[in-house]
Amino acid sequence: TMKRLFSTSRSTIDSKEMKKFQLLSHKWWDEEGEYSALHSMNDIRVPFIRDTLLNMRNHHQLGNPLSGLRILDVGCGGGLLSEPLGRLGASVTGIDPVEDNIRTADWHKSFDPILAKRVQYKSSSLEEIVEESVETFDVIVASEVVEHVADLEMFIKCCYQVLKPEGSLFITTINKTQLSYVLGIVVAEKIIGIVPEGTHEWEKFVPPEELQHLLESSGFSVKAVNGMLYNPLTGAWSWRESRSLNYAVHAMKCERQGGPGRAEP
Repeated sequence: TMKRLFSTSRSTIDSKEMKKFQLLSHKWWDEEGEYSALHSMNDIRVPFIRDTLLNMRNHHQLGNPLSGLRILDVGCGGGLLSEPLGRLGASVTGIDPVEDNIRTADWHKSFDPILAKRVQYKSSSLEEIVEESVETFDVIVASEVVEHVADLEMFIKCCYQVLKPEGSLFITTINKTQLSYVLGIVVAEKIIGIVPEGTHEWEKFVPPEELQHLLESSGFSVKAVNGMLYNPLTGAWSWRESRSLNYAVHAMKCERQGGPGRAEP
């Protein structure tokens, strides 16, 4: 049943989005380049994931606080988030449909022998992982990914299938507001160039209310929705009450009668 559900013509992969990121696959680890904002985002997204998970655990290993957790990093790119999570002790699987991204991630990981044991990468879509890894992962992270997928509802249902009961899903993305269009596309891409032009399409941005509804209708309980703000002058991210630009979500998989709604072939 599971294979029939996901082996269909529907896919979370948007081929146009793949081409965008393939052209930049060699630039992931240039901290001053096109992905500089993602590098600095680690300063707040890694502690957000770490502290949320630690608050849910009764004990942890000193120095390796995420030891014992299996994390799936969806749309991992060059491994910018996979690596720090691996250094915190987690067993991380990073997936990305762009093979050149995976090659870059593997190359960079090779410089750290600790990561060789904790982090593995795979050129794969999320729906392909579902067919082999139902209820396998304790945590899924999808950071700056959902605004690029072709079918968001299916993407979330796939996350539900792959997570263990009471597993955690972390998402960071961009709200769909007039402000996000002006600052996220016109200013960031066209004027000051901190993001490669054409990276984002405003039509694919997701309002937090819509994302929360999709999550809850797919069997998740939303625990936190926090606003984020990037300052291009300092290159730093900070938490904000306002969710009008970027925001981060933590949701947990609920066990309920009948499970989440099923995607139709």
